[in-house]
Amino acid sequence: MGLRKLLRIARWEVATSTGTIDRKTIAVLLVAVLAAAAGAPAITSGAGQLDAGLYTVAVDDDHQFHDAIDARDSLRIVGSESRADIVVDDDRVRVTDATSGDAALSELRDAIRTYNTRNLRQEDDQTAAFPVFVDLEFVEQGGRTLGTGGDSGDGSGGGSDDGTDGGSGDGTTSDGSDSGGTTDGTGDTADGSGDSSDGGLGSGGSGNGQLPVPDVGVGGGSGAQSGTPGDISAPFPFAALVLAFLFVLPMNFVIQAYGSTIMDERRNRRGELLLVAPVTRTDVVGGKTLPYVGAIAAVTIAIAVLVGGGPLSVLAVLPIGMLFLGLTFVAAMFARSYKELTFLTVSISVFVTSFVFVPAIFTDVTPIALISPLTLVVIDLKGGAVDAGGVLFATAPSLLASTVLFGLGIGIYREEDMFTQLPVHRKALDALAAWIHRPRHVAAMTALFIPFVFVLELLAVAVLFALPLAVSLPAILVLVAVIEEVAKSLHVFAAFEHDRFERSMQTGLVLGLASGAGFFLAEKVTHAVQLVGLDQLEVGQAAFTPSSGVTPLLAVGLFLAPLVLHCVTAAIGAVGASRNARTYGTGLAIAILVHAGYNLGVILLVA
Repeated sequence: MGLRKLLRIARWEVATSTGTIDRKTIAVLLVAVLAAAAGAPAITSGAGQLDAGLYTVAVDDDHQFHDAIDARDSLRIVGSESRADIVVDDDRVRVTDATSGDAALSELRDAIRTYNTRNLRQEDDQTAAFPVFVDLEFVEQGGRTLGTGGDSGDGSGGGSDDGTDGGSGDGTTSDGSDSGGTTDGTGDTADGSGDSSDGGLGSGGSGNGQLPVPDVGVGGGSGAQSGTPGDISAPFPFAALVLAFLFVLPMNFVIQAYGSTIMDERRNRRGELLLVAPVTRTDVVGGKTLPYVGAIAAVTIAIAVLVGGGPLSVLAVLPIGMLFLGLTFVAAMFARSYKELTFLTVSISVFVTSFVFVPAIFTDVTPIALISPLTLVVIDLKGGAVDAGGVLFATAPSLLASTVLFGLGIGIYREEDMFTQLPVHRKALDALAAWIHRPRHVAAMTALFIPFVFVLELLAVAVLFALPLAVSLPAILVLVAVIEEVAKSLHVFAAFEHDRFERSMQTGLVLGLASGAGFFLAEKVTHAVQLVGLDQLEVGQAAFTPSSGVTPLLAVGLFLAPLVLHCVTAAIGAVGASRNARTYGTGLAIAILVHAGYNLGVILLVA
């Protein structure tokens, strides 16, 4: 790829694209950027709460609860009892609105607890103010992730380690009245300590202690907690996730512009000029894509500076941007109209957003969370650290998948595909068949699909692992079989549809064996799942490593058995594909059943 040619095409792309954006569009983009910039500090500081002034309270200025109510954002003091959800009298609290009164009463209790605790923190004798102080750390013990509590006492609330509540201590009685001004410093000891008796809900805890969390070099942003019982809570990186969302949001605008420029070349036939120019297709696509990569990089760096992210955040977001661009490029090459392109880009946005956000919710369960590059952003914003293996595991699948996507799109960046009105699925088959001419090409393309297979399987694990094992295990067995069999046979079907090979059973067997062998070799070479110990999860074992804990001879057999499985199932699908679409569907269904049955059999064998 000539650098000068690439830069010249990139400059031409910038000149032509900027001329197509009107002032209104620019104004909307600026407003969106300014809104994101204004919202980031509010999220960081906790301002801008959605429940501000939600509940109304009628209370006298000299009442002992007045200051606590006034300090609560969700409570608003009103002068008339008729406008109040609750009324605070001298000796009791009355609910006047049956609809929101109970919620307002609960908010009042919490406001008094918070107010009393804040006052206690100003006391000189903190030991007397908080007789119970908790150190909570999650450690792996006997295959179970347990929460360990420390240094408890029985102060005024009588809290203990066993999960019992020693007293309310919130300054209110059951109907909201003052019981003498006692505080909440010790009342809710055990139920704020992470419920150590049954495993806790912290870093990796699933509530029943059945989710082991391996050491993968992630730290500093999650895990151990320390403080009074009221300070201990189940970790959930809400603010960090919202801030991380700011990195992904601008990409939707970039891919809209990128997809439109590719579509313009096809609809207006402007692309003919580049097709006849003395440049390669790779130069053309690279040059046209470079400005949008630069735009994503510039916006990412700006947002990282704005929200306090570092180089790790930028490094994590760029693969997401490349995945967005790769999918959009393929979609723009497949779509027949702007209507289809809009549908495809919306689908891409939903899929990629789900892929990066669903696993990132489990940031404190690192084997699940590191599936998504966005987890690195969350860790970075929380001040944590991650080793090189974790970074590679989180970013490599997206980078490899985007590379394959651009390769597929370049394969049909030619006149016979760009300016035809074939349906999307036919264009997809064209893209797959463009690179296949010999059996070894089938094996190579199967190997190239491994990043997509890992991304989809890991996403399935992230979605299903929280479900009961009786539900998640059968589901993952079937999903793994479907994903892998489609990846091994779809391009074989495309090759037969484009008459790359003779339609015969013998040819189908040869191509099936090549595809199965290619999948097996790529799967064993990459084996990225081992980098972060995802195989320690029960659902992960079902998806990736069902051979743990067996004898060496059986382990060798189980290591080689997948080679036989992949070759057999790929051959079944390829033989079906060698005839027509209907027999391909039948062969694919049979291959999926055989694959799922094999997975189930191995699990039963080693159980």
